Amino acid sequence: MPVGNHSAHGQATEGGPLKRELGERHIRLMALGACIGVGLFLGSAKAIEMAGPAIMLSYIIGGLAILVIMRALGEMAVHNPVAGSFSRYAQDYLGPLAGFLTGWNYWFLWLVTCVAEITAVAIYMGIWFPDVPRWIWALAALGSMGAVNLVAVKAFGEFEFWFALIKIVTIIAMVLGGIGIIAFGFGNDGVAVGISNLWSNGGFMPNGVTGVLMSLQMVMFAYLGVEMIGLTAGEARNPQKTIPQAIGSVFWRILLFYVGALFVILSIYPWNEIGSQGSPFVMTFERLGIKTAAGIINFVVITAALSSCNGGIFSTGRMLYSLAQNGQAPAAFARTSKNGVPRNALLLSIGALLLGVLANYLVPEKVFVWVTSIATFGAIWTWVMILLAQLKFRAGLTTAERKALKYRMWLWPLSSYLALAFLVLVVGLMAYFEDTRVALYIGPAFLVLLTVLYYTFRLAPKDAQGVTSTAS
Repeated sequence: MPVGNHSAHGQATEGGPLKRELGERHIRLMALGACIGVGLFLGSAKAIEMAGPAIMLSYIIGGLAILVIMRALGEMAVHNPVAGSFSRYAQDYLGPLAGFLTGWNYWFLWLVTCVAEITAVAIYMGIWFPDVPRWIWALAALGSMGAVNLVAVKAFGEFEFWFALIKIVTIIAMVLGGIGIIAFGFGNDGVAVGISNLWSNGGFMPNGVTGVLMSLQMVMFAYLGVEMIGLTAGEARNPQKTIPQAIGSVFWRILLFYVGALFVILSIYPWNEIGSQGSPFVMTFERLGIKTAAGIINFVVITAALSSCNGGIFSTGRMLYSLAQNGQAPAAFARTSKNGVPRNALLLSIGALLLGVLANYLVPEKVFVWVTSIATFGAIWTWVMILLAQLKFRAGLTTAERKALKYRMWLWPLSSYLALAFLVLVVGLMAYFEDTRVALYIGPAFLVLLTVLYYTFRLAPKDAQGVTSTAS
């Protein structure tokens, strides 16, 4: 399957190469925004119900695993910053089938995730406009984010920057306000709350280790999307500088935005009462005397969902573009517009999302639970491929080449093996719970289908490069 005209480095296509227009501030905020999804604002209550105050341990454990995964990705991305990122690395270091499966799996998982996010926007808009049919808001969300991605990568970067900034400012305001309530009694008649709620309602770990384990699957879904930083490598102005900086602070962001926010919420309110009165974030802002708290959080959640949708469309377009360049998707998807945007790849993703929105609208209750579970399985596959590719990449280097790496994995290979074992544990937990077990039917079935298509149509890449390939 031909892939069109390539440059010497395999990136230029009919409309020109992808443009390196994502600056340091774009990628830094994208990295922050990728860690902060709708789940933190509205879904945290369910995780708290499972683990109690110990949910903070779940986020720290999951965050450590993500830190190792991102470090592995960063090592390869800095060495070879290409479009397609982990799909290309899976191809180069694990073989063409692994690259094919990883690329199409990632395209599919973000389609599934975007369906959930678009529908979420429609639900949240319905709070303000209950008489407007939900499908109109879903279509408006898809149309607006699709248009942003089709214009230029700089437009995508700007929207993602401001979306992420809104979420970040909201969380920081809540954390600071919550600390004021805990320490000084702001909004509580001057009576400080303290932090005794962390252990006085059945203990710090009221449901034991089992509760912490049960919450891990939900925690890992919250981290889905952080690997998108790797996809920016092909369009970052200075990937050797910006990608390590973005990845290097992932764990500290997790501590601040997840653990910090949950620490405040769980200190102010008994853990077994959270969720019974709405979003913990709304409750905290109302405690501070902000009467319009519900409206503010609703706006923030809408921007969070739009941000995820925006990033998802970006990811699907770049992954499909990379697959087409490698001969694993029709050549038309490797063409770019005059602005360096993979237009055809984006249009296919947007078109597929129209069908997803329809399905989500027709059976909203079932589809939303299913799509989040399927997306989690897809994310775990991606993370496993990143770790395996990095193990093979590093093993293939000489001692001198390893010392010359500008960005290296810590405690290699032990850290990679520990992260892999953790991901296997999460899959086991998904199999244990009936609601998430469906992902272990659909996810592997999709991979089997892709494998059949791969061998039936002989979709091995035409321009596969070895482990010594580099990019300018």
